[in-house]
Amino acid sequence: MDRKANMAAELALLLGLSTLWGASYTFIKIGVETIPPVTLIAARTLIAGAILVAILHLRGLRLPTNRQVWVRFLFQACLNSVVPFTLIAWAEQTTGAGLATILNSTSPIFAFLLTAMVTRHEAVTNRKLFGVIAGLVGICLIVGVEALGGVGHELRAQLAIGAATICYAGAAIFGKNFRGLDPTMPAAGSLICGAAILTPISLIVDRPWILVPSANSVLALLALSVFSTALAFVIYFRLVQTLGSVGTTAQAYLRVPIGVTIGVLFLGETLSSTVWIGLACVVAGVIAMTLPGRKQG
Repeated sequence: MDRKANMAAELALLLGLSTLWGASYTFIKIGVETIPPVTLIAARTLIAGAILVAILHLRGLRLPTNRQVWVRFLFQACLNSVVPFTLIAWAEQTTGAGLATILNSTSPIFAFLLTAMVTRHEAVTNRKLFGVIAGLVGICLIVGVEALGGVGHELRAQLAIGAATICYAGAAIFGKNFRGLDPTMPAAGSLICGAAILTPISLIVDRPWILVPSANSVLALLALSVFSTALAFVIYFRLVQTLGSVGTTAQAYLRVPIGVTIGVLFLGETLSSTVWIGLACVVAGVIAMTLPGRKQG
């Protein structure tokens, strides 16, 4: 019973992470209307990192002082924030938030392939393979062929999102290296490293002191930093340890039905006739990728 309760809690966190990161594409789209991509992401990592450092301080915890740990924080930052955040923000200047969400939802496939072909740090089972395929089929049914009509029209932007997706898959695998640390620590450490890389570039390239961002862009930046980054990263690093790399990337599939639901409720969008079948496939895929295997014996 305890095992079922724990699994329900982890799946609830997975759903929460999907919602937080699903909303991030809209926040980014609003943010880059008046804030250049590098400055937006530099501010995102700086604000989120500062929040998490403050939380650690309030909890009486200190970041590690070991140099090797900080090297891992730096590498994680490049995979999980610096490169993908910036690529997506740049791409969303010309690509819609919905299409960005769809293109970025394929990270479980790359995580599965990297695990199967390179790292082999998790068991690659037929059940996980079924989950990857079911989730992808579900995405296709939910968005419909017409939703992918924009693919190819802004090829460079879409390739940038694809590269970001591969980074996310690698980050989910590399994140296993922080086992034993409180999830807030790698979240804070990697964001601090990201801010240290991006802030000087922002100062040189964008000269942010001359920018006049709109109120909507500033509010979007704050929401992006607090909810879709600081809170989301803490949940993310916990799930990497409990659900594994492939299981955690399953949240990418959940972003699409969540985005569809938000569109229906707040934007008056309509659902395609196949959306409920697609949603069932997505749920089946996520369950297959996240349920723990049966213990032998």
